[in-house]
Amino acid sequence: MANLLTKLNQFWRIIATAFGFTLFGLGGLLILSMIWFNLLRIFVWNKTKRNIIAQYSISLSFRFFIWIVKSLGVINYQFNGLEKLKHDKHCLVVANHPSLLDFVLLASVMPRCDCMVKESLLKNFFIGGIIKTAGYIPNTEANKMLPYCQQTLASDGRILIFPEGTRSIPGKTIELQRGAANIALRCQADIRIIQIQCNPPMLIKHQKWYDVPPQKPYFNITVTEKIAIADFLSPNEENISVSARRLTRYLTSKLNQE
Repeated sequence: MANLLTKLNQFWRIIATAFGFTLFGLGGLLILSMIWFNLLRIFVWNKTKRNIIAQYSISLSFRFFIWIVKSLGVINYQFNGLEKLKHDKHCLVVANHPSLLDFVLLASVMPRCDCMVKESLLKNFFIGGIIKTAGYIPNTEANKMLPYCQQTLASDGRILIFPEGTRSIPGKTIELQRGAANIALRCQADIRIIQIQCNPPMLIKHQKWYDVPPQKPYFNITVTEKIAIADFLSPNEENISVSARRLTRYLTSKLNQE
């Protein structure tokens, strides 16, 4: 009997997941991208103000989405130390990346949040317009990317980065790229670390949306320490690559902690 109930619950979560993603896609494409963001581009000429309004809009839509999927029993989640984020400005927010929902969850509680995205997504028909209107930063050559980062941080913004560059694999040690460390050092921005746990794993790398686990996934998102970048800055600018390696090792050790 217990096994039957588990199977029925799993089947329900497959249906609810399909409904949630359909709602997510239609809302993102029709309401945000094709209607609301086009209106913003027409009536809000100030780029910074337009970016901020777009990011608030995305945050509200993500908050609604995760409320829907939680209410339908697809997932459950808990934020710890969320009050720390309210005072974070001019900093990077660095997190591990176990699930496709990581950005959705974090952006839902950060009304103003710039994000580092793959440059190829700018050409995506469905989300390219959203990315451009929100002012998200394309992960491209350093000489093009750093001015965007400096401008965002100078206006009291914060940049969300998943330094793995892709979703992590459960049970495997997290390995970070040095991009986040280089940005923090060159822009002299502190780093807020967020640890995300998802048990059992859901929407991991190479996993189909309908491959839901037998039990309801539980996301535990913990806002942890803030790293003072001054502790890693070298007085000799030539040693910035050495500092970046040292900072990356430190970030790796922190994000690998359970």
